Amino acid sequence: MAGASTFSIPSRRSSARPAASDPWFVKWVLIGVTVSFFSLFLFLPLFVVFQEAFSKGAVAYMKAFQDSATRHAIGLTLLVAAIAVPLNTVFGIVAAWSVTRYRFRGRSFLITLIDLPLWVSPVIGGLIYVLVFGAQGWLGPWLQAHDIRIIFAVPGIVLATVFVTFPFVARGLIPLMQAQGIKEEEAALTLGANGWQIFFRITLPKIKWGLLYGIILCNARAMGEFGAVSVVSGHIRGMTNTMPLHIEILYNEYQFAAAFAVASVLALLALVTLFLKTYSEWRAEQQLSEGSGDQNL
Repeated sequence: MAGASTFSIPSRRSSARPAASDPWFVKWVLIGVTVSFFSLFLFLPLFVVFQEAFSKGAVAYMKAFQDSATRHAIGLTLLVAAIAVPLNTVFGIVAAWSVTRYRFRGRSFLITLIDLPLWVSPVIGGLIYVLVFGAQGWLGPWLQAHDIRIIFAVPGIVLATVFVTFPFVARGLIPLMQAQGIKEEEAALTLGANGWQIFFRITLPKIKWGLLYGIILCNARAMGEFGAVSVVSGHIRGMTNTMPLHIEILYNEYQFAAAFAVASVLALLALVTLFLKTYSEWRAEQQLSEGSGDQNL
């Protein structure tokens, strides 16, 4: 017994080593690799964009936006985002509500369909619309007979943008609404509240930061989409070119300062989006933790 007491099997807890006990050089190597990665693939490209945009001076930078095709590209981008984002906001709320509040056959398949644009190449998404609405597509002859243009026109750009951006609001709300549960909605229902009252007075205040998070991502993707829009737009200058397409045309024409000037607008949008995304994500997590604490009580 005495000999047996000399040896003991180490417990799993005692064998675990906290990360803080790693040698100091391991910590600084990991931090250095992370900083180097961000510097090389994020900060350096952003610096180059603004450097090239102002390479010929502020006057040339502002002159780049006096071109009618550039102004049209900016206006078209804003128009497409103004249509696609509200549509996807409504869809995202409805989809998240359906998935988190109801149990039905095919629910998992519905979630898979919501994620589909994240796994399919945007070019494939644009090609699908060409095969359906193009001149040689399924509905092409009927559309031509009624003088309706979808492909190589604004409606096609809107459809392609809606397709590539519709998962963002739904995917931002589904985990949040699942974690929050439905106790408050059920309590309001027992007190006689109708569906609209429950949504606007209980559900919406609980999901507002998650909803904002999804809208921000949806808007950023809508304004920066290239692949799907490139397929359905036809690259008609001054008519169907959004900002990313117009940047490509300017660059191919060796108008580098003008191309980077327009690109700087998208870069600024990305920085603002990153800030708003971080803030809304933090507020959503804070709201979720407060809700979990209330449920525990």
